[in-house]
Amino acid sequence: MEALEKLELIGSQMSLEPAEDADAVARPPGLVHLPSLSGGGLREALPGSLADPGLHGRGACGHSPAEMRAAMQAVTRGGGDPAPSLERKKHSLGISHATLPDGRKMPMLKTLLTSACERDCYYCPFRARRNFRRATFKPEEMAQVYMQMHRAGAVEGLFLSSGVAGGGVRTQDRLLDTADILRRRYEYRGYLHLKLMPGVEREQVRRAMQLADRVSINLEAPSTERLAKLAPHKVFVEELLEPLKWAHQIRQTEAPQGAVFGRWPSLVTQFVVGAAGENDLEILTTTAYLTKQLRLARVYFSAFSPVPDTPLENLAPENPWREHRLYQASFLLRDYGFELEDLPFTPQGRLPLEMDPKLAWAQQNLQDAPLELNRADRGELLRVPGIGPKGADAILAARRKGRLRDLRDLKALGILAARAAPFILLDGRRPAYQPALL
Repeated sequence: MEALEKLELIGSQMSLEPAEDADAVARPPGLVHLPSLSGGGLREALPGSLADPGLHGRGACGHSPAEMRAAMQAVTRGGGDPAPSLERKKHSLGISHATLPDGRKMPMLKTLLTSACERDCYYCPFRARRNFRRATFKPEEMAQVYMQMHRAGAVEGLFLSSGVAGGGVRTQDRLLDTADILRRRYEYRGYLHLKLMPGVEREQVRRAMQLADRVSINLEAPSTERLAKLAPHKVFVEELLEPLKWAHQIRQTEAPQGAVFGRWPSLVTQFVVGAAGENDLEILTTTAYLTKQLRLARVYFSAFSPVPDTPLENLAPENPWREHRLYQASFLLRDYGFELEDLPFTPQGRLPLEMDPKLAWAQQNLQDAPLELNRADRGELLRVPGIGPKGADAILAARRKGRLRDLRDLKALGILAARAAPFILLDGRRPAYQPALL
C-alpha cells in the first residue's frame, strides 16, 4: 500500500475523532436544546460566525467522511471543480487548519502511525474488533512522507498519535523513533505535537518532551469511575494521569537539556463529554486541578458523537453547546481568576446552556452592585462581561492618564462596552446603554 493511500485510509476514520488543536471556542450554530419548567422545548440561539469544530460526524477540517470520499472521487476521476476538490483531497489525507497556542492557524497533518489497536475503548473509531481496513506506517516511512508534504508546502505541522499495538511502551518507542528521525535526520524544526500512549514510561515522557512542541495524553473522563464506562481496560491514575504528573515534575525540576528549542513543551489533554454520565462539575473539578496544579496549557472537550460499530453507537450525541460552555468555564478558571464555587452550576452539577457562565455570574453578583472601573483592580475587572485580560490591562494603563467617564472611552480601548455596561460604574454613574433584545 502506498503512503498516501495509507494516509487516506487513516484519514477516513480520523474524521470521527475529536478535533484537538482546532479552534475550540467557536459558537455552535443552530438551536440550543434547553430544559424548561414544563419539561422540554427549544430556544433559538444566535448562530456563530465560525464553524463549530465539534459538530457531530465532522472532523477537525469541517468535512464529513462522505464529503471527503466525494472529493477524492472528483480528483481521481477528473470530475467537479478542481480547486475545492484538491482542498478536500488534503482533508482526506488528514490535513486540517489547526490553531496553535499563540492563536495562529496553520495546515497540520493529523494522523496515526497505525490505526490497528489492541484496546477496546467503547467510543473510539479505532477500537479493537471494529470492522474496517487498517493501515500501519514504519517510523522511517512516516517521517519521509511527512517531509515530502512539508517541503511541498502542503503542511507546516504534524500531530502524531497511534493505535496501541504491542503495548503502550513499544508503541511509544515507535512514535519517539519517528520524531527523532524528523528532528535529527531531516533537521525538521517545525511544529510537532506528540501523543503519549497509555502505560508510557517516565523516560519516554522525558524524551517526548525533548522532541515535541506539545505533548498530550487524553484522560477522556474526569475520574476512574467515569473512565470505566468509556474505556474499561484503561487505568485512569497509573496509565493516564501519572504521565501528566511526570511531565509537570520534569518541567519543574529539570533544565530542558536536549530539548529542540531549549524549552519544555506545553501539555494538554482531552475529555469526551456526555458518554459516561458525568456532569460539568466533575469535568471542571478535574480541569481545575490540571490547569492550576499541573499547569496544563489547555484542556480540550469533545461532545460525544456515536461511531458506528462501537458499543456506544446507539447512545444519543451530546449537545455541542455543552462543549462550548465547558470551554468558556475552563478559560474562566485558567485565565480569569474564577474558582469552581464561582461558576453557576445547577443542582445537578451542570452549566446552563442558554447563557455563558461569566454573564451568569455577573447577573447574580454585579447587576445590583456594579463595579467602579476607575477603582477596580485587575482581578475585579476580569469579572466583568466584555473585559478580558488584554482589556483589563488596557483599562489599568488608561487610568494612569485620566479617568474613564464614558462608554466611548471603553470602546477606544477595545472593550465590548455594551456587554460591560449593565455591570459597571464610570466615575460614580451607571453608563447609559441600550438593553439587548432577547
